[in-house]
Amino acid sequence: MDADVTESAGTPDDSEGEGSGGSAERRRRRRLLRWGALGASVVVLAAAGGGWMLYRKLEGNITTDTGTAAELKRYERERPAPMVHDAQNLLLIGSDSRADKNAKYGRDSGTQRSDTTILLHLAADRKSATAVSIPRDLMVEVPRCREPGGKESGGRFDQFNSAFELGGAACTIRTVENLTGIRVDHHMIVDFTGFKRMVDAVDGVEVCLKQDINDQEAHLKLPAGRQKLNGEQALGYVRARYSMGNGSDTERMERQQQFLGSLVKKVQSNGVLLNPTRLYPVLDAATSSLTTDSGMDSLRELYDLVRSLRHVPTEKVQFLTLPRRPYSLNANRDELVQPDAAQLFNLLRNDLDVKVSSRSQGAPEREPGAPSGEPSGEPTGTAPTYKGTTAANGMCG
Repeated sequence: MDADVTESAGTPDDSEGEGSGGSAERRRRRRLLRWGALGASVVVLAAAGGGWMLYRKLEGNITTDTGTAAELKRYERERPAPMVHDAQNLLLIGSDSRADKNAKYGRDSGTQRSDTTILLHLAADRKSATAVSIPRDLMVEVPRCREPGGKESGGRFDQFNSAFELGGAACTIRTVENLTGIRVDHHMIVDFTGFKRMVDAVDGVEVCLKQDINDQEAHLKLPAGRQKLNGEQALGYVRARYSMGNGSDTERMERQQQFLGSLVKKVQSNGVLLNPTRLYPVLDAATSSLTTDSGMDSLRELYDLVRSLRHVPTEKVQFLTLPRRPYSLNANRDELVQPDAAQLFNLLRNDLDVKVSSRSQGAPEREPGAPSGEPSGEPTGTAPTYKGTTAANGMCG
């Protein structure tokens, strides 16, 4: 028994006839193997630790909006119920806050409005994604909401983006739900800095400009033609209003949709989602300026969302604006075009296909046989084709 223990410990056994040289060589090899194994273990642990540190950093970037969930719970009985299992509706809110790092874009008045709000519908089969821009000047019924000081305001008829100023994300979500009858499952708030960092993280986005741009308010000066915009330029481009086209917010939303389509197209075509080295800076940029509900505030939940959309064809990533026209009592405000808007809400609510075309002009064009009266609670007949674009189009074709 003692001999077996001695041999297993690597002590030379001259009786085996190997000699002192053979024993020394055997000991040297064993030491090398032990050190090699130790070195490999250190490398593996370091890599795992580094990966864990990066994971924790990204997850720590996200700001969780617990207040909105608590506020929505107070009004749960007034909210619409989910209609289709596995379909998701996300409300993307672009905050125009000038506080802190956004101070360079104007004076901080202590309030903020949602100049850009997009209802993103993800089909249950994840074969399509439809992003609907809600005009900031759309006249809507804003429900009773609690203000930051705790006072509850009464419901009122006002322009849409006043809801965010009045009661933050919770009031905006309830205004959207009252307007559309669609349950908002999650929300995300992105500020100016977050948008810039996202564009820079993908090394800029290509645009094609029909004319020179010189907008002092947006701090933007660009020549006509094909070019790649960095984050600062892209922010100025999607914010610019009065120096481009007819100066309308509707035209600005169309420009934002085209830009977002180009951004999605670049992310998919450049393999960012499949390349960890390229994906990390995108995730870092996105999470650093993201405020979201507790259902989307972990990196795993965000990754699962991104992964589920990885195989959506770019032609099925659609962008459109709610059918609108000048408000009858004030041409500087908007109102919905009916029955087209109600039909769009029905399609999204029931997870049915929305037809989008860049060729239709003005109000959505109806196909032959489409109903002309007010739609019922369920989709009927042939829906109109809505004016919009897809990520396949991009801005330069």
